Amino acid sequence: MKQYLDLVNDILKTGENREDRTNTGTISKFGTQSRYDLRQGFPLVTTKKVFFKGIVHEILWFISGDTNIKYLVDNNVNIWNEWPYEIFKKQKDYKNETLQEFIDKIKNNSDFAKKHGDLGPVYGKQWRNFNGVDQFKNLINDIKKNPYSRRHIISAWNPAEVNEMALPPCHSLFQFYVSKDKFIDLQLYQRSGDIFLGVPFNIASYSLLLELVAIECDLKPRYFIHTIGDAHIYSNHIKQLELQLTREPKKLPTLKIDTKNKSIFEIKFEDISLEGYESHPIIKGAVAV
Repeated sequence: MKQYLDLVNDILKTGENREDRTNTGTISKFGTQSRYDLRQGFPLVTTKKVFFKGIVHEILWFISGDTNIKYLVDNNVNIWNEWPYEIFKKQKDYKNETLQEFIDKIKNNSDFAKKHGDLGPVYGKQWRNFNGVDQFKNLINDIKKNPYSRRHIISAWNPAEVNEMALPPCHSLFQFYVSKDKFIDLQLYQRSGDIFLGVPFNIASYSLLLELVAIECDLKPRYFIHTIGDAHIYSNHIKQLELQLTREPKKLPTLKIDTKNKSIFEIKFEDISLEGYESHPIIKGAVAV
């Protein structure tokens, strides 16, 4: 994952200091691009341990069209918890519950989860129901029927509903490209990228999506191209990334998907595994909400 370390180094050296919505402060660079060749291994960062379980559950959650964190919480994936909790704190039902108490209620009380666990019309909703259009199902059908089309695009950025979302989509649009020799590539446009916490997750997430779509469409996954608008390092993540820059990347792992003749809409967490993932120790950092 030299590409990721090159991105980190470039932003630290050439980025500008900027204030931001969270009042944390960032070093930011606008318009970056990295390319990952999946034929060389699955691009999961090795200079720190990355939560692969969360990556798998989140992408399956997106594909299902779900927007409530209960599925994630029930599977001990807590990457989305802070946003509905901040909304809950402004509601009349809020009784000074801690974040952990809020999550316990999401897990154990279905009515509470239904009322307070939904993120609004975020990714899954837009993928599967963008103003009545099932973009993801159409995408799969179009790749199979007209692979060389230049219209294999899904947008999560819906101006009509963006103000109803707990967090407007950071990874906002992606496009597939099928080559004459049966390879398939995926380019993601990410309007905003948290380089330390979010981007390693996003690289692996969309690489997994590329692998899943390739299997469904009987193609071979090749390049994941990651284009970021505002690529930023939060001021409270600088030391963590400087530590990563001192670490030597390890060999990339191998992704295994056992489809059991299932469609992409039927794949479960248990069908996806990672082999040979070795990483340096975990590095923690606070989420800016």
